[in-house]
Amino acid sequence: MAVSALPARSKRAPDPASEPRADSLARRVAAEALGTAFLLAAVVGSGIMGERLAAGNAAVALLANTLATAAALTVLILMFGPLSGAHFNPAVTLVMAVRREVRWGAVPAYLAAQVAGAVAGVAAAHLMFEAPLFAFSTHARSGPAQMFSEFVATFGLIAVILACLRHKAEAIPYAVGCYIGAAYWFTASTSFANPAVTIARSLTNTFSGIRPQDAPGFILAQLLGAAAAAVFFAWLLPSRSGQVDHR
Repeated sequence: MAVSALPARSKRAPDPASEPRADSLARRVAAEALGTAFLLAAVVGSGIMGERLAAGNAAVALLANTLATAAALTVLILMFGPLSGAHFNPAVTLVMAVRREVRWGAVPAYLAAQVAGAVAGVAAAHLMFEAPLFAFSTHARSGPAQMFSEFVATFGLIAVILACLRHKAEAIPYAVGCYIGAAYWFTASTSFANPAVTIARSLTNTFSGIRPQDAPGFILAQLLGAAAAAVFFAWLLPSRSGQVDHR
């Protein structure tokens, strides 16, 4: 899931509403950690609340989980996009680094912040609902259909981001939120589309969890989907000159 990558600085006149400021790496990393933490708190917390209130109706629980996640993701991208790009997702960060919109030197810090923030968000959700701080999930999400779903979900997420970056960057928060909300329902895996989210959700034995043994397959499919989308959109939408991020 998630994640935006609002436009990096370029030689063109910046759009203050959509471009990350030249803040220190520490501030950008803090934004990634906090944003990812809130995202996972929303995903896991709404899953717990939805399941408790749905009286056994899985469709109602999934709908509640979907609406809360999509809304939270949109808000978080609006909040942190101008600061860090609001990736909240290692797959997005790696694609942005390949496109030279994030320096490779910043990538390890981004990835560490995203994973740490995601784990912290799970812990926060558990504390709010009086659940154990961490518990390995027993929710099975295995098999070719699940993995292909994650490939498709992540390909689509990167496609939305890259197309909006080119054509209508200010729409990214809403486009990503809507896409993730839709992908919850049109993919068999409910669209994790995010390695950090996958790792963290293996630590919650609740509605939104995934068994630890199923997580590596999800992560591999997500990275392959992101890579495929990056290659395809590099051909479909060739980069323009002067859009290299010098942070």
